[in-house]
Amino acid sequence: MADTCGQVLLGSGLTVLSHPLMYIKVLIQVGHEPLAPSLGRNLFGRQVYQLPGLFAYAKHIIKIDGKAGLFKGLGPRLCAGSIGTIVHSKVVQKCQEQGTLQVLGGQQKAVEGSLQHVVNETTKEMVARSCATIVTHPFHVITLRCMVQFIGRETKYSGVFDSIVTVYREEGILGFFAGLIPRLLGDVLSLWICNLLAHLINTYAIDDSMSHTGEIKNCSQAVTGFFASMLTYPFVLVSNLMAVNNCGLAGGLPPYASVYPTWVDCWMHLSREGNMSRGNSLFFRKLPAGKVYAIDQKRFF
Repeated sequence: MADTCGQVLLGSGLTVLSHPLMYIKVLIQVGHEPLAPSLGRNLFGRQVYQLPGLFAYAKHIIKIDGKAGLFKGLGPRLCAGSIGTIVHSKVVQKCQEQGTLQVLGGQQKAVEGSLQHVVNETTKEMVARSCATIVTHPFHVITLRCMVQFIGRETKYSGVFDSIVTVYREEGILGFFAGLIPRLLGDVLSLWICNLLAHLINTYAIDDSMSHTGEIKNCSQAVTGFFASMLTYPFVLVSNLMAVNNCGLAGGLPPYASVYPTWVDCWMHLSREGNMSRGNSLFFRKLPAGKVYAIDQKRFF
């Protein structure tokens, strides 16, 4: 219990620190570009027109809403993080108890470091993450909608409880789970890609006789995690867009977004438009190819 409380406190602190970054990323994912492109330099020192990065975007938000404006949606996000940590911990504990019972019942335990062990541990983690995601997704939806209100200057979603009532009244129970399927798929694929790729690298590319083997394996895990998150980013984008799609906010309606019947339609539309990586980078943001900036609508079309 003490470990879980420590994880909740640590997670809450990290959530507060990272919230402005997520806020800006979500606005960019929706397509809101309040600042016109400016002339800057890329990584190679060449002059190019770029979109405003993290700090310029943050200054714009502060100018309009003050520093507190960078923390819109923090309340429901903290709720999601705390509840998700507790659910994840409980499910992992239950899976470990079942694994111990299976060993006592006669089934052989997989050797640590083997492929079977990696598959077993990844399956347990997948179940725990999926349960936490499903339970906390309603808070995630409310968080995103609180953020997207910045675009149309709405106040429809003001507090956690009021937002819950609003979603239920307008969309019913299903409204709390908008965008859940692509989010689950992205989490599951990212987890399996990360763990299996790390296992292959640790098994066939790293010699146990090398010095600092443990540090190298931890590094490979971090690298494969980053690689997996890059591959599955489109699922994150589609999930966030579907969570705010057609919810009555300017950021979820034309011209920022079409009304998508399903998340597959959203995926196909983004793919045709070449927007599958929109919001993936917050620095050195390139102008979208073949797009024109509309200063009155504050978006590209």
